[in-house]
Amino acid sequence: MKLNVNLGELSLKNPVMPASGCFGFGKEFSEFYDLNQLGAIVIKAATGEPRYGNETPRVAETAAGMLNAIGLQNPGVDGIIERELPFLESLDTPVIANVAGSTIEEYVMVAEKLSNVSTIEAIELNISCPNVKEGGIQFGTDPEVAQELTKEIKRVSGKPLFVKLSPNVADIVGMAKAVEHAGADGLSMINTLTGMRIDPHTKKPILANGTGGLSGPAIKPVAIRMIHQVRQITDLPIIGMGGITTTEDILEFILAGADAIAVGTANFQDPLVCKNLIDQLPNTLRKYGYESLQEVREARCTQVSI
Repeated sequence: MKLNVNLGELSLKNPVMPASGCFGFGKEFSEFYDLNQLGAIVIKAATGEPRYGNETPRVAETAAGMLNAIGLQNPGVDGIIERELPFLESLDTPVIANVAGSTIEEYVMVAEKLSNVSTIEAIELNISCPNVKEGGIQFGTDPEVAQELTKEIKRVSGKPLFVKLSPNVADIVGMAKAVEHAGADGLSMINTLTGMRIDPHTKKPILANGTGGLSGPAIKPVAIRMIHQVRQITDLPIIGMGGITTTEDILEFILAGADAIAVGTANFQDPLVCKNLIDQLPNTLRKYGYESLQEVREARCTQVSI
C-alpha cells in the first residue's frame, strides 16, 4: 500500500515521525529498530548555547498523559552539529531540525547554522514551547512577533520551514495565517498545553518550574479541533501531533486535515511505537475502506464549521 506523502519539497516514505524532544537525536532508538523505516526524524530542539534545563522534578504523570518542564535541555547548536548529526548522516530518511531561542537573533543564528548542514532537510521553528521562563512563549502567542520571526528565518534559510504552533492562544487560525503570510512552508501542530499539578501533601506544585507542558491522549481532541480549523483556511502541509498512540489516531488526524503525524509522549511508554504504527497502518486503512493514504486525505472532514 502507498503510504508516501509529500510535504511541499519534503518527500516522506510514510507519514510517521517522532516529535521533537521525545526521541533525542535517535541513537538510543536505533537499538530497537531501523530508523530508516521512519517517514522522518525530528530531532531535539537546538538553542544557541548549551542549556541544562529546569530544576527537578521536571516530569509529572497525569490521568491521560504527562506534564513536562524540561526547559529545552540540549548541548547547543554547535554541539549538536559536531556530536549528534554525524550519526544521522547515513540514514535514508529526512532529518528535521527543531530550532528554539529566547531572541530573534538567537533563532536566526541557530537556524542559519543548521540550514548549512546537508543532513538537515527541513527546519521546525519552535515558537510555542510553554515550559521555559525566558524563551519562546512570547513568539508563539503574538501573531505579529511570530510573523516577524518567520520572515527572519526565511531570510537566512533555504530549507523548508515548518512553524510549530502553540495551542495556548485565543485564535489559532489567526496565528496560522500570520506565519503563512510570512512565508512558512508548513505547520506543525499542536505543541503542549500549559498545565499544573499540586501535591496535596506539600500544597506546592509537583514540578519545580510550577507549570509544564501537557501532552499525551488528554490533548488529542484539542489537536484535532485546531488542525480542522486551520485546514479550512490554508493549503500548507500540516504535521499533526498531540496524543497519538494508535493507527486509528493517525486516521483521525489525517481526516481532520493533517498530511503527516508526529508521535511524542507514546515513545516514552513504548520505544517501538513509531515502527509498530507504520507496520499496522496499511491494515487499518484497509479496515476503513482505503487503498492508499491519498484516499484518506481526499476524504477529509470539511462539514463542520467552528
